[in-house]
Amino acid sequence: MNPNPSGCSCHPPRDSIVVLGIGNVLWADEGFGVRCVEALQQRVEFDGGADDAPEVQLIDGGTQGLYLVQHVQAADCLLIFDAIDYGLEPGTLKCIANDDVPRFMGAKKMSLHQTGFQEVLMLAQLTGQYPREVLLIGCQPEELEDYGGSLRPSVRRAMDEALALGLDTLRRWGARPVPRTTPLTERECITFAELELTRYEGERPPEELACRSGDARFFPSAQVEG
Repeated sequence: MNPNPSGCSCHPPRDSIVVLGIGNVLWADEGFGVRCVEALQQRVEFDGGADDAPEVQLIDGGTQGLYLVQHVQAADCLLIFDAIDYGLEPGTLKCIANDDVPRFMGAKKMSLHQTGFQEVLMLAQLTGQYPREVLLIGCQPEELEDYGGSLRPSVRRAMDEALALGLDTLRRWGARPVPRTTPLTERECITFAELELTRYEGERPPEELACRSGDARFFPSAQVEG
């Protein structure tokens, strides 16, 4: 007797892996998470040809907060890159896994995006749609109060190690990263072309000519001479 009378070849659904970079690239080391996912996309692609290979989605989460909940809910495995205040030396990496991730992200928040993402994780838990595995790769920032600035050298140097840790994790989860052979088109890039790291650093004005902390005309202490 034919167990599949329709003749179709059915396979169980493939796992979904979401790689999420969160933070704000306009505030120096706050952009660590997004820069990691950007670099990962530039360096590797994922072989999804085999039926059992998980689908891997790379996302520039920016500071979207609750808008990210759909991606968390859809993930079987979730890998997060972010700048985290661990109270350690700048550029130090630390990994947090599974149940500790939402608790830790709210314990020593640096900015509103971390509070928002903690709520995203808790909402996914409440709905019963939560990844079975979660790993946060966090980097201790050196400088945050530098609007229009870029990653500090200590944090930039940590990126290669962070990506190596991330790739090891993705392989453990069944993903098959291979070196990228075809350059990304502008449309494929997960970050806006204007904000791509090399272009962002190459086109920004020197620090002495740029306002890196806000417009002094709107500071409460600014005095207008009449």
